[in-house]
Amino acid sequence: MSNAKASGGTSARTASVGLLLWTVLRMNFLLLARYKVNFAAQILGIYLFFAIIFFGGQAAVENVGGSGAGSLGSTLDAFIVGWFLWTMAQTAYFSLSREVTQESRWGTLEQLYMSPHGFGTIMISKVCVNIFLSLILGMLILALMMVSTGRYLAFDVISILPIALLTLMSIVGIGFIFAGLTLIYKKLDSVSQLMQFVIIGLIAAPSAGSNLLALLPLVQGSSMMQVAMRDGVRLWEFSLLEIGILCGTAIFYSVVGYMVFQFCARVARSRGLMGQY
Repeated sequence: MSNAKASGGTSARTASVGLLLWTVLRMNFLLLARYKVNFAAQILGIYLFFAIIFFGGQAAVENVGGSGAGSLGSTLDAFIVGWFLWTMAQTAYFSLSREVTQESRWGTLEQLYMSPHGFGTIMISKVCVNIFLSLILGMLILALMMVSTGRYLAFDVISILPIALLTLMSIVGIGFIFAGLTLIYKKLDSVSQLMQFVIIGLIAAPSAGSNLLALLPLVQGSSMMQVAMRDGVRLWEFSLLEIGILCGTAIFYSVVGYMVFQFCARVARSRGLMGQY
């Protein structure tokens, strides 16, 4: 009897969390539909930034006697993969702190604490949805980049998707930290903007050739994604050490980031800052 009750309770909780995920996902899509011009401008802005760098570099190569994109070779492939990862990483990172700021402005942040799901579960649900949306945005930009450059990279979903998810988990952990600090200090836009350059540095870090850098967020995932998309290497063809570092950094940074976020949330509540902006 007790086992049946426990099983029923687990099923009910699973269904409840599933409904929460669906609700958060539906809310995000409704916001995208309502502010579709802003979403389209975001995609256009990211693509135009890439196009300026690509076509500008291509023109510079031609001016010194090269043959445009053909002369860039593997450098262009690395640039496309890096831009693809940068698009997803900054979207996943900024989404969390932006949503905390929005909830504070709307005056609904405290209401999340009254939810039967709990504040932490809701934020984790938002993270899951944000990662999903960042993957969609990243693939849209990747398709535009490959069409524009004429260079089509390997995209094995079974290999790329797990690497991308685990890679984004590490930067989401950093996003949790800044989201927690936003609860206390409210406006950290200038500090957060600096993270764009940090993210670029982390994505480019594998080229530095230091093994210790692989322990930082994004670095190991960036290295593996480069190899997977440029050389067609499958997930199971990577060494156990590489996969272990990827999984370890994903778990470590996401758990530490979430713990810091929960701590900051308790500090914000004790100071009466949760409903203020």
